[in-house]
Amino acid sequence: MLRTLVQLLGDDAPTFRRYAWMAVAYGVLCGLTITALIPVLTHLLGGEVKEAVPWLAVLLIGVAVCWSWRRYVEQAGVRVGVAILQGARHRLGDHVARLPVGWFTPQNTARLGHVVTQGMMAVAQLPAHVFTPVIAGVVTPAVLVAALFALHWPLGLIALTALPLLAGVLAFTARLSRQADDAFHQHFADASQRVVEFAQAQSVLRAFNGEGGGTRLLEQAIEQQHQSGTRLIWQSAGSAVLNAWAVQAVFAIMLMTAALWMNNYLGGQMVARDLIAIIVALLLVGRFIDSLLEVAGYGEVLRGARGQLDAIRELFAVQPQPEPDEPQTPRDGSIELRDVHFRYTAEEPDVLHGVSLRIAPGSMTALIGESGSGKTTLARLIARFFDVSAGSVLVGGVDVRQMSSAQLAGQISQIFQDNYLFSGSIADNIRLGKPDASDAQLRQAVRQAGVDEIIARLPQGLDTTVGEGGARLSGGERQRIAIARALIKNAPILLVDEATAALDAENQAVIAQALTRLRGQRTLVVIAHQLSTVAMADQIVVLEGGEIVEQGTPTQLRESQGRYAGFLNQRRAAKGWRITSAASDGARV
Repeated sequence: MLRTLVQLLGDDAPTFRRYAWMAVAYGVLCGLTITALIPVLTHLLGGEVKEAVPWLAVLLIGVAVCWSWRRYVEQAGVRVGVAILQGARHRLGDHVARLPVGWFTPQNTARLGHVVTQGMMAVAQLPAHVFTPVIAGVVTPAVLVAALFALHWPLGLIALTALPLLAGVLAFTARLSRQADDAFHQHFADASQRVVEFAQAQSVLRAFNGEGGGTRLLEQAIEQQHQSGTRLIWQSAGSAVLNAWAVQAVFAIMLMTAALWMNNYLGGQMVARDLIAIIVALLLVGRFIDSLLEVAGYGEVLRGARGQLDAIRELFAVQPQPEPDEPQTPRDGSIELRDVHFRYTAEEPDVLHGVSLRIAPGSMTALIGESGSGKTTLARLIARFFDVSAGSVLVGGVDVRQMSSAQLAGQISQIFQDNYLFSGSIADNIRLGKPDASDAQLRQAVRQAGVDEIIARLPQGLDTTVGEGGARLSGGERQRIAIARALIKNAPILLVDEATAALDAENQAVIAQALTRLRGQRTLVVIAHQLSTVAMADQIVVLEGGEIVEQGTPTQLRESQGRYAGFLNQRRAAKGWRITSAASDGARV
């Protein structure tokens, strides 16, 4: 836990170490101040008022020092919290920025967002509000153990033995509650997703709603959240009770020990000094137990903090892609895959099996195949979303692992099926591809991507705001702007993944024209199912089960009557479908 916090703080770790030592010193001061009660009470109960005065002064000075020192400790804790909010987020951001692009799945992105917002805020509050009383609650009893040994060694032995036993109980209850907490957060995320889904899919739900089917999934998610929340409440309450019982059990044992101590003198003559020692020991036992109860009271808070820090630790545990010591410069826009094998995790089977492929600079290659055949994975390996499990991927004759991230990014532009537009103007979104692009370059990219037709009907033209995620534009308009953003970058390689999927015929034609203009100027790798797009390629690569089963020009594959020819026949048959009973149906209306 503390190791993760130190890793998160990085260069600010000395600030935390200084705070931690101050908190330990505060706990020692509190313990020593409490032990000052021993001579004070001993002298007062023995009628030695004059001898008690110096010790009383020591006690009062200790209380004043503890009070003022607590303020300094809390201020130091606040400085640690500020360091977490100011520097740790940037430190985590620098680490995440070096992770493979393929790591950024919706699940990982949501987890990262939670850590950066709520997680960081919760961790930042720990030093000032949690660690100080917990550290003092652990150190102070340790000092009192020595005092109890001096008064009556059996009490000291019980107190010393109780500390690791109570630590074990706290760890056990924390583990139980953490499991329930993880389940609750998972069901909470599921319920939140269902709420958003319910709001966004009202048209579909109302069209197909039958017998409450529109809210069934939402109600199930909320019920699961309710059940997991109830389970978390019961387990958290049970953990708190168990922690308190453990501390009270120690208290009961120590009371019985004190009673046995006193019983030794019953029936005999008890001197005043022995009675005073028992009274003082009971007082120290009470302070010992109070400190442990305070630590037990923070058990659930510490458990929650442990969960947040574990999430941060898991993010830091993800290994970034290694950067070469001496990056090599690619010579052209060629692409080559040499016996490439790839699997997403060590437990999963290979997605690609020994793929070898050569793509000449300036050529257009179309990747086709059924869903799950490995097309998108192959394109992402070219852009180094991941590193291959075996084999190598070369761009411009250089292994992508021997190129810096900046070099590889400068070689490749990408267009995806789902492109994100940032809140701002159309021009701002296009210039993301090349922030220093001139107005002439901007206009050229706008013209090549067919965006000029869009801005011609907008009053503000390129200065029109697109809204969050491009919400003010249609899907085809967002796709054209994304293409313009890729074109203005002017990278020698362009990867296109289903750019025309789910678009109308007009937008498909515009995007196909843009790709046609780029032939010979860029190395194009296109994943598409449109016949017109596939047919214009210089070579077609057919993937099946993670392997290349056919490769050649459109003419060669069409004449070979293989899988590509079967693909053509299926598409032509689909385009030839007609509804022949429309007239007769209309006559019966």
